Amino acid sequence: MASHISLRRIASRRTMLALAFTAVALLVLASALATSQASEMSSSADRVRAIERTRLAALVRGDTATARSLIADDFQLINPGGATLSRDDYMAAVQAGDIDYLVFEPVTPMAVRMAGDSASLRFEVNFDLLVGGMRFTHQAWVTELYELRQGRWQIVWEQATAIPNDFGLFAQSIMPTR
Repeated sequence: MASHISLRRIASRRTMLALAFTAVALLVLASALATSQASEMSSSADRVRAIERTRLAALVRGDTATARSLIADDFQLINPGGATLSRDDYMAAVQAGDIDYLVFEPVTPMAVRMAGDSASLRFEVNFDLLVGGMRFTHQAWVTELYELRQGRWQIVWEQATAIPNDFGLFAQSIMPTR
């Protein structure tokens, strides 16, 4: 009888050790997968940041071929004045010099949120540009949506919100008219 109880205890201990080993192995595997996914997301976020920097530099150079390749066909820009531009209208305006970026550079780190095949960016920029011969120098917050399409990240939406240089003048400009 004593040896029967000992065999049960040994079997029970082996089962417990096997379960503990399995649990530890599963925890290690889950940790490795989470680390791998975090690394992949970070690497995708870094890729999108690099693409956005390339796009901004192309716009400053007036290189519409490079900029166009990074912009989706169904792109829509909402500029600080509230106007919307399609990709073709935007690129035509840059090509014609109607929009001439002298400076278009991030002044804060680009925050990126990844969600599947989409990436949202948000950052503050310095603008110095000519639009229709008028010079605009100001800062703005930019929010963008990139999508991974056919293996390439492309910008789909962009909205720039101006940071007023003169808040009083800005407040006056948005007051209701009578």
